[in-house]
Amino acid sequence: MNTAAIRVQISRAQEHEAKTGLLAQHLATQLPHLHAAIELPDTDKNAVMSRFVSAYIEQVPDLLDAANAVAQEAGIESQIKPVLKIAEQYFAQPLQLLEGHSGLEGLLDEAYLAHRLVEEVNDLYIKHLGQPLIPLDMTVANLIAHQLIGEAFANQLDEAVHHAVDEMLNDESFAVESVNAYRGRLTSPVTGAAWSRWPCLSKQLGVGLNV
Repeated sequence: MNTAAIRVQISRAQEHEAKTGLLAQHLATQLPHLHAAIELPDTDKNAVMSRFVSAYIEQVPDLLDAANAVAQEAGIESQIKPVLKIAEQYFAQPLQLLEGHSGLEGLLDEAYLAHRLVEEVNDLYIKHLGQPLIPLDMTVANLIAHQLIGEAFANQLDEAVHHAVDEMLNDESFAVESVNAYRGRLTSPVTGAAWSRWPCLSKQLGVGLNV
């Protein structure tokens, strides 16, 4: 995993934001149009949302590193690695859809792709194995990011994710003997202990959904 390169991208984007304030400007225009279910504290909502976006983006390389560590500890590297490499590729070689997007605002799109990819693959693993590939619930954070990106464009990104997952995994992918061994590792104490060190993003940030 080349998460060091992703971290460099994020650092440069943060420097770009400090100089331009483009993300803050974008958020200022988005906040009045967010879905009523999104709850923000009564303090400076723009600052809160800026922190949310920054944390959401910064979590990507940490998530990939944590998943890679779990893969090695629990012996499931061959199952997890393809997912991580595609998420990494979103940063290394952005889709044509992302051309013209720069700074933190641009990386929000790429982070959304990476998080949504993990979410979609988790759904497949729950369907076939009864357990997620990566037991980290990003549903709320992804819904909020979807809103910030904008319905029309976020839907295009979702389609790109669905295409990637369809290309990578199908029913035959789970109809192999190695999956049975993997099923046992999913519920192993080793896997659980590894992921207990990883806090859930939605519990750390002052943004949530009123459902």
